[in-house]
Amino acid sequence: MSLSPALLALTHHLDGDEVPDAIHKLCETLLRLYPQNIQAILYYGSCLRSDSVLEGVVDLYVVVDRYSPIYPNRFLAFTNALLPPNVFYIEVPYKNQIIRSKYAVISLKDFKRSTSIGWFHSYFWARFAQPVKVLFVATPTIQKKIHNALARAIMTFVTRAIHRTPTTFNALEMWQTGLSLTYQAELRTERSGRIAQLIHASPDYYQQTGDIALSELSVPIIRTEPNLPQRYTTQHDSLKRVLSQVTWVIRRLQGKVLSILRLIKGLFTFDGGVDYILWKIERHSGVSIQLTPWQQQHPLLASPTVFWTLYKKGAFR
Repeated sequence: MSLSPALLALTHHLDGDEVPDAIHKLCETLLRLYPQNIQAILYYGSCLRSDSVLEGVVDLYVVVDRYSPIYPNRFLAFTNALLPPNVFYIEVPYKNQIIRSKYAVISLKDFKRSTSIGWFHSYFWARFAQPVKVLFVATPTIQKKIHNALARAIMTFVTRAIHRTPTTFNALEMWQTGLSLTYQAELRTERSGRIAQLIHASPDYYQQTGDIALSELSVPIIRTEPNLPQRYTTQHDSLKRVLSQVTWVIRRLQGKVLSILRLIKGLFTFDGGVDYILWKIERHSGVSIQLTPWQQQHPLLASPTVFWTLYKKGAFR
């Protein structure tokens, strides 16, 4: 997949030189934890959108060279390679306050693969198609690879979403359609209207990336209006539209299973993982449950019952 110079230039504007000092403090802490292995650190998620660093849990991605050197436990290296990413929780003191962060670990090889058109499920390329701040890169060569991967994620997202959009649409409507599909492909806890809020937080980004990516697609697209926001029309190939619908159904089924497996894996990588997962579910969905003492002591054994209870209460979609 060729990458537009305009799209690559836009991803370079995402470098993290304009972020709160608290975020740089988190970066410094992670670089001390893995001094020889970190290739890049990326910042994304709700704290980036709202700039509420000290009130929420900061989402970071730590891109490493390989898994085995960073783990004393081979099991963690194995699970990271088998089902990336591994997710960890960290608290860092900052000006008499605490910065809380959830950071995910992925290898550079997996990062590049998971943002490409060859990666089937949307878990990675849908995340990295959205606004991301590049906080740290080890070398100029790594920087180029990271920005190429971010641009590929955008192109992959638009390529996967285009055949599910209406015949006439604009860039923001295309993003709305695609993000709705990707949310359905995971165990999402967000209330209705979340996608509209997400787009509203960075409308210029979604408008610009959408317009650039749409101009690069091999799908025949006609600009229908000279005014902004630009509207498009396309005649979808009926076979491709059916195939796209089928693949998104498969992604939805696959994603539910992968989400459950990642949650279970998080029980081993998080201190207080169960409490964090339940807190996050309540924060996004409004659904809360009280665990029994036995469930607290045996989170893995209790997980099927807990997930089923949450599902019945409407915590997941």
